[in-house]
Amino acid sequence: MRDRLKVGIVGCGSIANGKHLPSLSKLPHVELCAFSDIAAERAEQAAEKFGAPGARVYADYRELLLDGSIDVVHVCTPNDAHAEVSIAALEAGKHVMCEKPMAKTAADARRMAEAARRTGKKLTIGYNNRFRPDSQYMKQACANGDLGEIYFAKAHALRRRGVPTWGVFLDREKQGGGPLIDIGTHALDLTLWLMDNYEPRAVLGTSYRKLAPRKDAANADGSWDPETFTVEDAAFGMVVMKNGATVMLESSWAINMVDTLEARYTLCGTEGGADVKDRLRLNGEKYGRLYENEVKFDVKGADFFTGRKESMHDREIRLWIEAVLNDTQPVVTPEQACVVSEIIEAVYESNRTGRAVYFD
Repeated sequence: MRDRLKVGIVGCGSIANGKHLPSLSKLPHVELCAFSDIAAERAEQAAEKFGAPGARVYADYRELLLDGSIDVVHVCTPNDAHAEVSIAALEAGKHVMCEKPMAKTAADARRMAEAARRTGKKLTIGYNNRFRPDSQYMKQACANGDLGEIYFAKAHALRRRGVPTWGVFLDREKQGGGPLIDIGTHALDLTLWLMDNYEPRAVLGTSYRKLAPRKDAANADGSWDPETFTVEDAAFGMVVMKNGATVMLESSWAINMVDTLEARYTLCGTEGGADVKDRLRLNGEKYGRLYENEVKFDVKGADFFTGRKESMHDREIRLWIEAVLNDTQPVVTPEQACVVSEIIEAVYESNRTGRAVYFD
């Protein structure tokens, strides 16, 4: 076991400053010593705030990768650069955490997984909702068979008016899609992980741009520009798994629906069911009676009920760093994340062709 890791950050925008850097800076075994961004001022600001003494700043991430002292690289770029940067970092001998989604395309996701296998370096993807207290609880319950065989599930990623109007979120070329690839990916990852089912058989999907063309629309982050809103505003999919289970996937940034859910799940099994909104509910039948039990958590990510105040982001980053230090498998594996990317791409492809997409 190593006692200290030197970490470099590629992409010093909102996700790096809001999640990765604050969580990494809390860990005693981490030294934040290299920062790269195409906007030099962002890298300089991040280095000044979070960097170790002597931290270096690079305009070109490839120069950062030439530094043989860097052990771990966190990739926090737009989606279209995930594969390029992650593969280059793996080939340079670095362990890599890449933000979600794994890549803009399924082919790129597969290339990333192959690079990790070929280099023997660790690769994980930033699916932080697995690290919520309710998610950790349900993972144990599902693994223990409390729900029996989970044969129907819903992956919820619905915002009523929550279009991100900053950065490149609305740019199809940079991102590959809209709410499906942005927040739908979280809900799908969480649901498949709880089911422990990564073998899709067929996907039927639809995608819409019904509200995106509207000007001066009400929106949490301010009205969007219809001219630059080039991605879908909602997308839906039905996934049939090889064992016969069905997963309904729903995502939106803008939809006329009051009861919305984001990064939530509904699970239906032979022995019981579960769903989570503001609280986790378990249901089933016992002794000839139907029951519902509530398990109290802060589903935003901090587990106050056990006395811990570690956020889901802090827990995610800590467990990743511990996996590198202890040479163990990360919680989110590249193989799992690759399946998520394949299903998301299949939804888009099904919408484009009007036909179901079948997996070998």
